[in-house]
Amino acid sequence: MTIHKDGRGTILGIWMLCAVLIYLVLHFIQCSFISYPLTVIVASFMIFVFYFFRVPERETVQGENVVTSAADGEVVIVDKVYEDEFIHGECIQVSVYMDFFNVHVNFWPISGEVTYYKYHPGKYFLAFMPKASELNEHTSVAIRNGQGEVFFKQIAGTFARRIVSYAEVGKPGVKGEQCGIIKFGSRVDMFLPLDADIKVQVGDYVKACESVIAEL
Repeated sequence: MTIHKDGRGTILGIWMLCAVLIYLVLHFIQCSFISYPLTVIVASFMIFVFYFFRVPERETVQGENVVTSAADGEVVIVDKVYEDEFIHGECIQVSVYMDFFNVHVNFWPISGEVTYYKYHPGKYFLAFMPKASELNEHTSVAIRNGQGEVFFKQIAGTFARRIVSYAEVGKPGVKGEQCGIIKFGSRVDMFLPLDADIKVQVGDYVKACESVIAEL
């Protein structure tokens, strides 16, 4: 397990703030029954922030037609929808919601060429709400290979304030490699062709790289 490169600055900033808080608590609160528990709480938060930006080792499911999950979390939507940003037609939406304890690094769901990328500023509704897909801050990415094309969105949540995407139009993406990260609570929406064989249902827990979302 490693720590994500785009999380190191955030970790350092939070740790510095927490160190100041611990100093102030121990210096100004003389009652140990109050100061010690507060110190433990702050120190525990420091450990959690470090853990939050972890990048686990994963064994990626192979197959050019196999679409793996781009994120860890719970499947909250599996439905036929009309997608009007890129696909401009009906498709199958599969949404994965990440809570605070899930890995928040995102991975390419298939290998291929990036055909579309766009960043959308927006609001910060709770990530599991349906309207978050359109109204929240998000990035939109499409990647295509010889078997088909997958369109997906990285969506910020109430506490997420930064989305990092490595997508560049015309550049390759390799399934199982990192395609970005969403900081502090978020969701990934995947849009698949109508003839895709969907392998998950609402309520399933999936892992990026290891869980098969569909076969094209």
